[in-house]
Amino acid sequence: MAVGRTPALQDPHWLDGRLYWLEQRPQEQGRTTLLRRTGPDAPPEELTPGPWNLRSRVHDYGGGPCALGHRSNGAAVAVFVHDGDRSLWRLDLDRAGAAPVRLGGLEAFGVAAGALGDGLIDAGRDRWIGVLEADGRDHLVALSLEGGGAERIHASADFCGYPALSDSGRHLAWVEWQQPAMPWERSQLWLGQLQASGSLSACRPVAGSNATSPRAISVFQPIWAGTDLVVANDHSGYWNLERLADADLFSAEQLSPEQPTDPWQCLLPMEADIGMPQWVAGMSTHTWDGTQLLASACREGSWQLGRVSSAGEWQPLAQPFTDLAGLCAERGRLACIASNPTTPSGLLELELTHGQWHHTPAAPCPLEPDAISVPEVLWFAGHGGQRTHAWYYPPAGGAHPRAPLLVKGHSGPTSMARTGLSLGIQYWTSRGWGVVDVNYGGSTGFGRAYRERLDGQWGVVDVADCAAAAEALVAAGKACAQRIAIEGGSAGGFTVLAALCFTEVFRAGASRYGVADLSALARDTHRFEARYLDGLVGPWPVAKDTYAARSPLQHADRIRCPVIFFQGLDDVVVPPEQTERMALALQANGIPVEVHLFPEEGHGFRTSATQIQVLEATEAFFRRHFQL
Repeated sequence: MAVGRTPALQDPHWLDGRLYWLEQRPQEQGRTTLLRRTGPDAPPEELTPGPWNLRSRVHDYGGGPCALGHRSNGAAVAVFVHDGDRSLWRLDLDRAGAAPVRLGGLEAFGVAAGALGDGLIDAGRDRWIGVLEADGRDHLVALSLEGGGAERIHASADFCGYPALSDSGRHLAWVEWQQPAMPWERSQLWLGQLQASGSLSACRPVAGSNATSPRAISVFQPIWAGTDLVVANDHSGYWNLERLADADLFSAEQLSPEQPTDPWQCLLPMEADIGMPQWVAGMSTHTWDGTQLLASACREGSWQLGRVSSAGEWQPLAQPFTDLAGLCAERGRLACIASNPTTPSGLLELELTHGQWHHTPAAPCPLEPDAISVPEVLWFAGHGGQRTHAWYYPPAGGAHPRAPLLVKGHSGPTSMARTGLSLGIQYWTSRGWGVVDVNYGGSTGFGRAYRERLDGQWGVVDVADCAAAAEALVAAGKACAQRIAIEGGSAGGFTVLAALCFTEVFRAGASRYGVADLSALARDTHRFEARYLDGLVGPWPVAKDTYAARSPLQHADRIRCPVIFFQGLDDVVVPPEQTERMALALQANGIPVEVHLFPEEGHGFRTSATQIQVLEATEAFFRRHFQL
C-alpha cells in the first residue's frame, strides 16, 4: 500500500475544457500513460494503453515527455516521446480510437545518440518544437506534425529548456545555462523571433545571468500572459514573478540581463518562492488562464495557491492543500497535483469564479484520519547555529523518550521535505517510529540564501543539520539516542554515508544509489551534473583534497554501525561500482552490511516490486539491529 499500488500523477494540462494528465504506474514497471476526462466526476480515459510508455530522457532525468495543443486546422493533438524507441509520436485527440503515428526520432536530425523532449505544439506551423540533447550540447529543434520535415532552429552554448511560444507564434522564449553552473544557480532567459518560414532569429538573453556574470541570478519557467512575457527571477533573493511588456520585447537598448529592473516589472515582491530547481522539464508553478495570472508560492516549506492581481497583490485561493505541483489553467479553471498531511496526492480542480474545488486522489487512502501522523514544524539550530527547518512526524501513540527515530535526508540536494501525505513515512510511524524529514541547508522553499548555505559545503552542512535535528528531538524527550537511523537516496544517500562517517549520532543507515566517492562522481557522472560538484565541493581537480576529505569511501573505517545498500545496475548518474566498493570496504572492516542490486533499475526506482523490497528490507534491517 505504501509504495506498490499508488500511481504518480504528473503534468496536468487543460485543452478545450478537458483535463489531461500523465500517470506513472509502479505496478506496470513504471510505465507512464496519458489520460483525460471531461469533468471531475467523469471516468478517466486512457489514451496510450500498454505498451506505450511516455518518457523523455533529456538530461537523463527527463520530464516533459508529452506536448498538447492544436494543429493549424484547430484539431487537438498530443505529441509524445515513446520510451520504446525514443521517437516522437503524434496522437490525434479528436478521433476516437486513433492510433499514434510515428513522426521521427534522432535520425530525423542526423544524430545517432541523444534524447528528445521538453516540447510544445507550434500550431501556426503545424510542428513540434522541443529540445534535442546531442553532440555535447542542447538544441532547439522543430519536427513537422506530418513527419519528414525536421530542422535545428537554435544551438545553445550548453544547456537549454522550457521553451514557451507566444500566442501570436512570433516570439519564442526559453531558458539557457552553462557549466559549471546549474540552472537554479545561474541561468538566463532567452528570447527570439520566429519568422514565417519557421526559422528563429534575433536570439539573445534578456534576464538572468550566465556562468561569467558577476552576480548569480536564476530564472525559472517563462510563460506568456497575453502579449507579455512572465518569468520567475530570484535576483531579489526569492523566485518572484517579473513581467516584460509586449512593447519592450525587442528593445535591445533597454534590455540588460545583468540588471533586469527596467523594463522588467516585478509583479509581486514577496519572501516566498514561485519556482523550483530545474532538475526535470515540465515543472510549473505559475500559469495564465487567458485573462489572469495564477501561481503557487512556497513560504517556509509550505505551498499555497493565489491569484496575482494587476495591482501586484497576492490574493490567496481558498483550498486545503499545502503541497502543490504542475499548475495549469484555462478559461477560469485551474488544475494541479495537490495533497496535504492527511490527503493523498491527486488532481485538484478549482473553479476560479466561485472558488469551488474538487480533489481526486490517485488512490484511496488506506488509513483512517486518526491513524495518520501529522507533521509538526521543527525549527532547530543547525550548522553554525543557523535556524534550520524540518518536519517531525510523531510515532503512533505519541512521542516518548524510547521511540526509535528515522532521519530522512532528501535528494537533490536542492529538493525539499514536503508536507503531502506520504504513505512511506506513515509506514514507519504506524510501526512506532518517529520520522524527521529535514530541510537541511541547501533546500528549496526558503529563498536563495538558504539554498546557498550548501555552496562548497556539501557533506558538511547537510550532515550537521541532519545530526542536529536528531539531537534536538532527543533533547526534547521525543526519541532514543541509541535508536536513531538515517536513510536517503542519491544525494540523500551521500548524506547518509557522510553522516555515518563524520558524526556519532546515528546507529544504522540505509543508502539508495548514494554517492560514496566524490572524486569518481566528478570524473564519471553524466553530462547534466558533470560540473555540479564545482559549486557543492570545489573545482575538480584543484580541490581534490577536499573531495578526498569528504568522500565516505575514503573514510569507511570510521563507520561503526550497520548499513544497507540499494542500487540499480542501469544507473548512469551514480554508477553501481560506487555502492559495490563502499559495501566491500565496510565488509572488510567487519561492519554488518546488506546489498540489494536491481538489474533493470536506474537512478531512482520505478517498479512496485523494487520499491516494496526496498521499504520492507530497510525496516527489517533496522529492526533487527535495534532489537525491536
